[in-house]
Amino acid sequence: MNLEKRYIDEKDIENSFFFDTYAIFEILKGNEKYMKYKDSKISLTKLNLFELYSGILREVDEKNAKNELDKYYNFSIDFDKETIEEAAKMKLVLNKRNISMTDCIGYILSKRLGIKFLTGDKEFENLKNVEFVK
Repeated sequence: MNLEKRYIDEKDIENSFFFDTYAIFEILKGNEKYMKYKDSKISLTKLNLFELYSGILREVDEKNAKNELDKYYNFSIDFDKETIEEAAKMKLVLNKRNISMTDCIGYILSKRLGIKFLTGDKEFENLKNVEFVK
């Protein structure tokens, strides 16, 4: 699969972000610093959806987890073998940081799509191509 910018129109790039699961949780919590991203064009993977669903299931209940899964499901994008390879190399290079496989894949996808990786995870604070919001 070729990951051209076919997912995102050139005119939408400035308002497009790859949402780390952290960003979604901050929006759900009502964090004012994340409210300006609510109307952005969202990209994420099914791995992020798993984290979202399991977190809400653990902290709230199944009904809310299902509602949020349904809400964000259509924003999920697939990733290819090259993304897996690049993400694994990233994880190896940054092994002293506590970066998850899901975050590595999302970060690499965001770079390949030409959009910023939206997160508040401290491990990403000084990386290029990150919209860091705490």
